[in-house]
Amino acid sequence: MKITILSVGKKNDPFASAAINEYEKRIKQSFSIQWIFVPYSGLSGDDARREESAKIRGYLKNDEIIWLLDETGKQLTSPELSEKIETLKNGSVKELLIIIGGAYGVDQTIKDRADFTWSLSKLVFPHLLVRLILVEQLYRAYEIARGSGYHHI
Repeated sequence: MKITILSVGKKNDPFASAAINEYEKRIKQSFSIQWIFVPYSGLSGDDARREESAKIRGYLKNDEIIWLLDETGKQLTSPELSEKIETLKNGSVKELLIIIGGAYGVDQTIKDRADFTWSLSKLVFPHLLVRLILVEQLYRAYEIARGSGYHHI
């Protein structure tokens, strides 16, 4: 399965790139990860949300499963995330698109298009940390599914 992560913001800086790349390398056996970066609009509030959402919509296809990272989404345990991803893989899903919106979120059309809205935490994190946490959790989900000792229940 291919996972595409569409993130509003700048590409990963060297601070996080090494860690993100390490998790991506470990995860390759189960699925590939592709990053797409949508530039910040430079605007604020509703204007930023509207412009960045329009750019995001330009990347959407009709046949992919979309997960939206949003503070209003459902929080999952790592085993629940693993089960959810395995269900997609076993259901022959070819591509999962995970969207990380901008600082002001995404508009309702993106929210309506999402198949699942997921919150990593009740805390708010900078985009750089969200990317790192996300890829680590994808790796953890993979390790749980294969029964390794990486995740201790």
